[in-house]
Amino acid sequence: ADPMFLSRLGPGSMGGMLALPQGQGPHHVGCTDVMVGHTRQGLFLRLFYPCLLRAGATEPLWIPRSEYCAELADFTLRRRWCSALLSITIGSCRVPVSWNGPFKPHSSGYPLIIFSHGLGAFRTLYSSICTELASWGFVVAALEHRDHSAATTYFCKAGAGREEWIPFQRVPQGQKEFYFRNKQVHQRAEECVRALRLFKDIASGRSVLNILHQDWDLSVLQGNLDLARVAVMGHSFGGVTAVLALVKEPSFRCAVALDAWMFPLENLLYPEVPKPVLFINTEKFQTPESVAKMKRLSSRNGQTKIITVLGTVHESQTDFAFLPGKLISRIFGTRGTLDPSKALAITSQATLAFLQRHLDLEEEFDQWDDLLEGVGDSVVPEAPFCRSKL
Repeated sequence: ADPMFLSRLGPGSMGGMLALPQGQGPHHVGCTDVMVGHTRQGLFLRLFYPCLLRAGATEPLWIPRSEYCAELADFTLRRRWCSALLSITIGSCRVPVSWNGPFKPHSSGYPLIIFSHGLGAFRTLYSSICTELASWGFVVAALEHRDHSAATTYFCKAGAGREEWIPFQRVPQGQKEFYFRNKQVHQRAEECVRALRLFKDIASGRSVLNILHQDWDLSVLQGNLDLARVAVMGHSFGGVTAVLALVKEPSFRCAVALDAWMFPLENLLYPEVPKPVLFINTEKFQTPESVAKMKRLSSRNGQTKIITVLGTVHESQTDFAFLPGKLISRIFGTRGTLDPSKALAITSQATLAFLQRHLDLEEEFDQWDDLLEGVGDSVVPEAPFCRSKL
């Protein structure tokens, strides 16, 4: 890598310096990867959960393998040669959770959140919000979608060590973007539904093999999940995925959509969304068309809320907000003016207040109810117009 380039990153921005925040809730957080099935019809997810503190616990890498670095460079910069540089800068960053940490039992069960990533992302790039929610007593399953919208992903074929990678795919020449994305959003929402079914299977005592970590037994979840309290959540493409999942699966009681990219959803479906949605928008991303679609949902359901966090950009709701170094932020365009920890606090507190209300939780998350009305520092109701860079 170009040493001048690296020196311009400045001190404190080299590998391992990504400062992802610890969860602020009362629980320690553990994390494991789960892959089921030997075909692309299986599932791949990273699980965040309340765990018991254990001495000598290791922290997982933020970018799980070098293949992800290469594809991230290709997707964000359209320059694959940057992957070595990205590896140097962010390849050794770790997430402040216990890798394969012992699950903390809970007699009445933790509520479950299925989380859907954005376009060109993958299962680990929302570790800050997933960790935060797990620290407040949720099990969070961050999917890695196999619809060619992840930067890259893979599945393990039957037989030792045979991996098949599923690359990111741009809209094919001559194809209308809506039709391409609409097909993807339906596949993604189906994967959210299949993830919920997976947890129902585990809860009912069926033996489910995690082909990645036989040493972390999924059966520990049995009796520790409250599957009457399940929500679906996502960012950008994942936000609209969460909305569609409500249509497909009655067990999802509500959805939280972070800066939802509403474009891929067909108009026919808006009247069909049966449950409340919390739309948390950033200041710089949304278009009037997208906001109009959100308002269509809120006009049909008084419990659906739309708020905007001021001083934020689209990437403020991802882990990239916590990357140090001016150059990195220039590359990813990740800098809002609001402190990323403050932005994360607003997002998670509004989410917790909303989940308390619609999952009937017996917590004190209603202390943050004002945020749902867009009342508070750096929050406004609805969405500011005419600021979009789309």
